[in-house]
Amino acid sequence: MDEKKLARFSSCRGVAFEIKPSTDPFAIKTAPIDHPPPPSVRNWLPWGSSKRITPSVGSSRRYAMSIGGLTQRTSSSHFCDLDLDDDDDEYDGLMADIEEGFDKEEERKESSLERSPTQLLTKVAKKPKDARLSVILLDQGLFTVYKRLFVLCLTINITFLVLACTGNFQYAEDNAALFSIANILALTICRSEACLRGVFWLAVKVFGHSWVPLRLKTAVTSFLQCLGGIHSGAGVSSVAWLIYALVLTIQDRENTSSAIIGIASTILSLLVLSCLAAFPLVRHLHHNVFERIHRFAGWASLVLVWAFITLKITYDPKTKSYKNSSVLLERQEFWFTLAITILIILPWMTMRRVPVKVSAPSGHASIIKFQGGVKSGILGRISPSPLSEWHAFGIISDGKQEHMMLAGAVGDFTKSLVSNPPSHLWVRTVHFAGLPYLVNMYNRVLVVATGSGICVFLSFLLQPSSADVCVLWVAKGIEQNFGKEIKDWTSGFPKDKVIVHDTAILGRPNVSQMSIDAAKNWGAEVVIVTSNPEGSRDVVNACKASGIPAFGPIWDS
Repeated sequence: MDEKKLARFSSCRGVAFEIKPSTDPFAIKTAPIDHPPPPSVRNWLPWGSSKRITPSVGSSRRYAMSIGGLTQRTSSSHFCDLDLDDDDDEYDGLMADIEEGFDKEEERKESSLERSPTQLLTKVAKKPKDARLSVILLDQGLFTVYKRLFVLCLTINITFLVLACTGNFQYAEDNAALFSIANILALTICRSEACLRGVFWLAVKVFGHSWVPLRLKTAVTSFLQCLGGIHSGAGVSSVAWLIYALVLTIQDRENTSSAIIGIASTILSLLVLSCLAAFPLVRHLHHNVFERIHRFAGWASLVLVWAFITLKITYDPKTKSYKNSSVLLERQEFWFTLAITILIILPWMTMRRVPVKVSAPSGHASIIKFQGGVKSGILGRISPSPLSEWHAFGIISDGKQEHMMLAGAVGDFTKSLVSNPPSHLWVRTVHFAGLPYLVNMYNRVLVVATGSGICVFLSFLLQPSSADVCVLWVAKGIEQNFGKEIKDWTSGFPKDKVIVHDTAILGRPNVSQMSIDAAKNWGAEVVIVTSNPEGSRDVVNACKASGIPAFGPIWDS
């Protein structure tokens, strides 16, 4: 096989395990193209790039014409094969995987070459989208923990809202805006990395004992992984309460001001826009749109909420004027809004520009080294320009002098790390915790990783851990693409503790069966996998069918 075929990367998230949709395949052309395709249209937003699940005509044609050097893309059953275009978002490179697309090359090559460019373009454009949407939105089931938490949160709020509308909950009727702000506070807490770091730490301290029942541990893991259900439910509920508050205000417009009504209407519009952008289909197809709307609409809403509560609390309907603002301190709305503001500002207060050392084990990956040790299972964010973009990566550390991140060269930022290594990068000094951190809650764990998914688990090999961890790593061209240093880290352990399968040498394995066998041999209480949606689903379902608790990526956290 051509050595160049080993050097492709894709990405999936490892903490919130959220999918980063896009589809500009990283194809390597081996033959000149007589008629170069027109450039793809990417910048459909004025301030930056976008990521789409369906490739543009240019990118698809480039891909179809690269058949001479690369086989057309297929949906692997166990490798990270998320499509990427040439731009990064904050999740780029976290679980970069170089396994995609080559698993069935030999058996498909002849039939692929016989297809017409139109057939190839159709297959490239449609199959990845349909397969991925099916896994993300349907295959995870109708009654997942995430969806249960969403329904529970929404049901509680709607019940209170109905009671208020029917005159059976006078406090809610008198403080409808407070209930809306309370829901915004709840959804902010569910997304605050500082708060979640504390919650995950507490969960490990409380439930990470051998005498705690395994069923309780897995229930806690499911809940913490799916806190996004509460986040989403609280977001929709805040809109419902604000609509109710606005209706009551309009009905009593004689005792209010037009400024209050106008600000409340604007806040409502921004919240509705944020909810629509977070709808799973929209979020998956246009992830950058979702991210930017959530960020900027959220900031604008926060400013307007301050204006709203100030005017509403200080307004005197008798004199049609505003009182002294000192009365704000007596109201719950003020303190809730202050808490929201602190939680939103906190990550920006931990931002620092720090020196880094960047090396490239291959032309398609870089290792970024930072000073200071980091605990196992922790992830971090870095940025070349903090006001425009942040990128999340798993952290590798021995817990002593330094820590590092492995970044696949899949987008503008990660490619620049190889071509033009920076001397400094912006970081958030408060690292965040996710599913990998909960490995510390168990006694014996099997962690399954494909490609660069290994980075979030390597720390468990390099430093002491409360959990006895067995690592199953499936990757292609390990030393060529990940470097000798990482290869050495996985060497020297007993074969039953670190199982490395290089598909460039050993071929494509049945990762699901390998996971089951390894878990049984290790006596693992739980299996945690980081792979693409299809692969994670297969491993998790296979392990559960064998009676082994298992967790993997979900479309949201």
